[in-house]
Amino acid sequence: MKITALLENTSACGLPAEHGLSLFVEMESCRFLFDMGQTDLFAKNAEALGIDLNAADFAVLSHGHYDHGGGLRAFLALNDHAPVYMNRYAFEPHYNGTEKYIGLDQSLQASGRIVFAGEEKRIAEGITVYGCISAPKIMDFGSSGLNMIRDGRMAPEDFRHEQYLLAEENGKKILFSGCSHRGILNIMHWFRPDVLVGGFHLSKHPLDETLAGYAKALDAYPTAYYTGHCTGTEQYRFMKERMRNLHYLSTGETIGI
Repeated sequence: MKITALLENTSACGLPAEHGLSLFVEMESCRFLFDMGQTDLFAKNAEALGIDLNAADFAVLSHGHYDHGGGLRAFLALNDHAPVYMNRYAFEPHYNGTEKYIGLDQSLQASGRIVFAGEEKRIAEGITVYGCISAPKIMDFGSSGLNMIRDGRMAPEDFRHEQYLLAEENGKKILFSGCSHRGILNIMHWFRPDVLVGGFHLSKHPLDETLAGYAKALDAYPTAYYTGHCTGTEQYRFMKERMRNLHYLSTGETIGI
């Protein structure tokens, strides 16, 4: 498996970056896009890297926030056939606080290319997406000041619009998690993958003993972690000192698994 970061908050190779995430994944059986950043920058970077987005067999949106699905319209224009798998709650209105809308362009629901994946859906050989809406949590990570509209009223996010992609190839389980809003420790408890790729949503967390405890708990798994975006660069460096197999995946970088 080959994973290329088309977009992430940072760039180590000279390509432009923005707050967001987009990964292009090449497996033996298929190629797919995981998230699309907040603009069409992921597509421009793909072109600069020699990656043809029209070659993607499908796309997966991890959750309904602008920094992961803002580039959806651009992808639908560049790729004329690939379905886009997302959670059925992804188009619900989402807010940072009570004023800043951070959801998706709701007009794209009528594109004819959206497939709502449900609680569990196998979408290709060795690839399944999971909603985990009813999965029991071992820890409550809260809503981080993010809100949703439920029954016509503003309410703290429960992140029911988030989903996770599990790919299995050559005897390894690779989990993709866009932001891990439901809690990275919960997600690891549910899946226990060999490799996890995605954000930890810890960028606002102080560099304290609690964060050290998270690092210790993650390090207890025999998992290789490739993170970035909402993990936070300072939090990454802090956790890196306490974890044996934690790596940063920046814009333009490619890893092989």
